[in-house]
Amino acid sequence: MSDITGRIRAICISEKRGTVKHEVPSAILVKDHGIEGDSHAGKWHRQVSLLSGSKVDAFNEKGAGVSNGDFGENLIIDDIDVRELPVGSVIKIGNAVLRLTQRGKECHSHCQIYKRMGECIMPTEGVFAEVIEGGEIKKGYTVEAEYPDINRPFQAAVITLSDKASKGEREDSAGPKAVEILKGHGYEITETVLIPDDKEKLKSELIRLSDGRCADLIITSGGTGFSLRDITPEVTLEVADRNAPGIAEYMRLKSFEITDRAMLSRAASVIRGQTIIVNLPGSPGAVEECLGFILKPLEHGIRILRGSVTECAKPSP
Repeated sequence: MSDITGRIRAICISEKRGTVKHEVPSAILVKDHGIEGDSHAGKWHRQVSLLSGSKVDAFNEKGAGVSNGDFGENLIIDDIDVRELPVGSVIKIGNAVLRLTQRGKECHSHCQIYKRMGECIMPTEGVFAEVIEGGEIKKGYTVEAEYPDINRPFQAAVITLSDKASKGEREDSAGPKAVEILKGHGYEITETVLIPDDKEKLKSELIRLSDGRCADLIITSGGTGFSLRDITPEVTLEVADRNAPGIAEYMRLKSFEITDRAMLSRAASVIRGQTIIVNLPGSPGAVEECLGFILKPLEHGIRILRGSVTECAKPSP
């Protein structure tokens, strides 16, 4: 049974990237791809973009004068505030089924709307989805949104920090090891990211994966030692809403049984929103050991975060 019901106000596509989307009366949603003929369709998590009609109307009341598709949105939905839907929500339109994968987006270059109005609602109010069942959709079709199952598989993202690996000068083995172990414990991996030991890049990724992708768990690998380039714990603490020091403390305690160099680890563990962020060392062996120490008890923490409120601060129905 659906939790919320709305209706399609407009369907918009663009055949080439960098061009304004135009309205069409109907479209075909293709499984694991997006809208047939739309330039933003593809094998990724942002196959279809959605925007609430009420947010467009409110923006136009300020004198924006935007038309359907001007924000780069594929679907404008009436009677549903899509920004309030938790990541993982299922959206049914006719025979087609979408799954929400991201809320909001980072604006890398200001569009003409922003330059004219001083703001743009797509980065804050837009959401993105992947197509899990295809089908034809038409303007006026009913839209049904269902909240995600609270017992669905845990979602994890993995960030590897390495100057050399990010330049291709050596292979990243720690990140893939973390992915392998997480998958073995039933986690779904939403994203893997490889970046240099750069404060601003790490900060941006932690915020995006927590606030936008709403991962249950973010694992970072690397940057926890004494090197001047090791900035992972400082950035992690900077983006935190709440500290969760026991996770990192337990990893150090158990690692002491293997090596006394565990005292040199500066790894941090925190909570941002409903995401747990845990720093791990940069070697695959240490990643395997540390995840082995913490994954089982972490399940309880994730369930607490999921159970108190549904993802991204939306109260459980």
